[in-house]
Amino acid sequence: MPQNSVAVVDYGMGNLRSVSQAVKAAAQGTGWQVVVTADPEVVRAADRVVLPGQGAIPDCMRELRDSGLLEPVLEAARSKPLFGVCVGMQMLLDHSEEGDTPGLGLIHGDVRKFQLEGRTQADGSRFKVPQMGWNSVHQCLQGGQPHPIWQGVPDGSFFYFVHSFYARPQDAAHCAGETDFGGRFAAAIARDNIFATQFHPEKSADQGLALFRNFLYWNP
Repeated sequence: MPQNSVAVVDYGMGNLRSVSQAVKAAAQGTGWQVVVTADPEVVRAADRVVLPGQGAIPDCMRELRDSGLLEPVLEAARSKPLFGVCVGMQMLLDHSEEGDTPGLGLIHGDVRKFQLEGRTQADGSRFKVPQMGWNSVHQCLQGGQPHPIWQGVPDGSFFYFVHSFYARPQDAAHCAGETDFGGRFAAAIARDNIFATQFHPEKSADQGLALFRNFLYWNP
């Protein structure tokens, strides 16, 4: 891998084209090289790693194991900046209700299914699950400051969500951003060199690109 390289992990379950194109757009003119890879050694050699995820978490966890990429991802989580996207965020936690699935245990907490049947929103309409569309994200303070990956992104900015399950980190200090859909929940989580979002930065226009750009320069 060239110096200043970002590996987008291809284990067969990510929204790879959209994610990789967004990271490449964020990296344009910076000298960072972005590669989509299913090669464990390329993931190991990369300076930064993006873990996308799409679909059902039992399938994502199985494919990550079967692809031989589980260990390189765990190594990355111990040693270099890692960005999880959507189900790639949910996988970082201990357990998901979806399929009673163990996660990677990198951030303590669990993933729950929305239970919003019969409830109505402020405008009188019923909540629809999955949450699908744009929602405002409120940045949580960590050590008195928003996470560095929010730099230049106004608090309350809108990002694009598609999900039926939501993350509940065990320690509130690991919540980097919250949104409200039938109640407040973690829209972004972070610990040490790990940052992850439930929403899709790659589908969130300029604010999403800003997060990926900040990730390239983040030095945890």
